[in-house]
Amino acid sequence: MALAPQFIGHRLGSVAAKHTLEIYLDYTCPFSAKIHKKIRKDVVPYLEKEHPEQVQVIFRQQIQPWHPTSTLLHEAAIAVERIDHKKFWEYSDALFEHQTEYFDEAVYTKSRNEIYGKLADLAASINVPGDKVLSLLTIKSGEAKNGGNQVTNDLKLQIKIGRQNGIHVSPTVVFDGLKDDSVSSSWDLEEWKKYIKSKL
Repeated sequence: MALAPQFIGHRLGSVAAKHTLEIYLDYTCPFSAKIHKKIRKDVVPYLEKEHPEQVQVIFRQQIQPWHPTSTLLHEAAIAVERIDHKKFWEYSDALFEHQTEYFDEAVYTKSRNEIYGKLADLAASINVPGDKVLSLLTIKSGEAKNGGNQVTNDLKLQIKIGRQNGIHVSPTVVFDGLKDDSVSSSWDLEEWKKYIKSKL
């Protein structure tokens, strides 16, 4: 439920809301894409109309290591947020819309740098300067220190919160601090309405 200041863009709704819906998502997970789309297209507008100021939604980044490019996509989302936190959700929309372009089969012969370039271009398509995104993702050459890039430390925080809360798969939903495995990525809006009403 707590959200570090640098991740302000991960929140939709009011910080003063009585309830918090956290969704742990992986950009390369098809089921995460499904629930993300439903929440963005249907659930959030429903909350804004029927339960204003009652529920805030927080995007939690849940990297699945069996999807090797997942880390790169999550880094890019953090870079976009650092440049313009208001673009985080829009960039997340774009990542999920284009996720198959980052599946194993699509990127197997691509270098890390090539993938970063593609992610920077995707950011530019939503009016976030691609060169700035690429600058944050670039690994500086020189002595081998394995220090990562400029968003590595923020990425670590995202990973640590999921581990701390015992999150193993994506998507996972947490409502008011409690993990709820009953929530399905296949739910339609009516199922979401019933669920939300039971929690308010």
